[in-house]
Amino acid sequence: MLDNVPRYDMKKPPMRMHLRPLMGLLVLPSLLSHRNKLTKVNMEGIKPPYLLLCNHNAFMDMTVAVKATFPHRVNFVVAIDGFIGREWLLRLIGCICKRKFTHDAQLIRQLRTVVQNGDIAAIYPEARYSLCGTTAVLPASVGKLAKFLKVPVVTLICHGHHVNSPFWNTADHKLKGTEATMTCIFTADEVASLPHEVIMDKITEMFQYDDFAWQKENRKKITYPKRGEGLHKVLYQCCECGTQYRMSSSGITLKCDACGRSWTMDEYGELHASEGETRFPHIPDWYEWERANVRKEVEDGTYGIHCKATVEALPNAKKYIPIGEADLTHDMTGFTLSGIENGKPYEIKWPAASNYSVHIEYDYLGKHGDCVDLNTLKDTLYTYPEGRDFSVTKMSLATEELYFHYHPDAKR
Repeated sequence: MLDNVPRYDMKKPPMRMHLRPLMGLLVLPSLLSHRNKLTKVNMEGIKPPYLLLCNHNAFMDMTVAVKATFPHRVNFVVAIDGFIGREWLLRLIGCICKRKFTHDAQLIRQLRTVVQNGDIAAIYPEARYSLCGTTAVLPASVGKLAKFLKVPVVTLICHGHHVNSPFWNTADHKLKGTEATMTCIFTADEVASLPHEVIMDKITEMFQYDDFAWQKENRKKITYPKRGEGLHKVLYQCCECGTQYRMSSSGITLKCDACGRSWTMDEYGELHASEGETRFPHIPDWYEWERANVRKEVEDGTYGIHCKATVEALPNAKKYIPIGEADLTHDMTGFTLSGIENGKPYEIKWPAASNYSVHIEYDYLGKHGDCVDLNTLKDTLYTYPEGRDFSVTKMSLATEELYFHYHPDAKR
């Protein structure tokens, strides 16, 4: 596919961060407007190089990371779409390009160069924005990466960024008083002495968070009048009648167009049924109920979605290239994308047993709607399913559940 199109050069060595003072000034307005509070734990005496692991809920995560690490140099791992039209700038400020959810040995070499330079290697191991403000799947390889780099391991966990600007409704909801905790969880000596499994267990423990629970517990009021719009992208299945793909949302209201039931989202992020008992006032509980339903389909061997899709490729950081219409299948075997490009048929498979997660987007760039972001080491394929009888959220959940189905010993 696209045989004559140059690919992004992943072997370019990472540049040491320039424009550090300017970056500090650029993130200052966001930090001040949201009154971010940063707490540091066990950071006394911890200086670069170190591995910084950050949770991922919104772009504001990066502004807090800049604050937390100032005035030191940092190299951030960034997905390739972040480089479009500004590769020179992102490289100048130390960003390292990555195609999501690929087994990329080159990235490991890049991160080793970063720490050898004496700088901070910053990654977002969830590799995508959280869909509902709770922890996404972490790859077990993060513990091995820490052992390989042989530097201290630091976590940066932010609270409030999802409820302020959720992945399904990215407008700034004007939340005040966001919080972040920066913690050194292992020194270099501890990394050297401990097995990677122990390191991974601690990382997983530190990454347990729930933004909606944080909002409720801290009584963080959000009065944004459209705070519920887009919620149906995540809550795609009615918890009352069980119908899938017929949920809608507007303003502060979530509705099932099949049975007519509706819910309102209050100023503290909880749902209230318009009539009768509210089954899931806590949004992540509804999301996990959907996951359980998907898991049941996987266990029964009945999971499968097939649809036509529009495909665009991003082989480099210049522009999206239209590929045309294709057939997209996601079933017990994994993803299969097949079509014709430049008069030649193609078929690409992503085996279920090899993919622990997948990146999705909602109404991506206002182009063709929701999409599934499928990657190889050479290409990023933005795949937009057509019609109504699908949910990219369900595909995301199914990708994770299929992986655990084929790897029953893997830790959730």
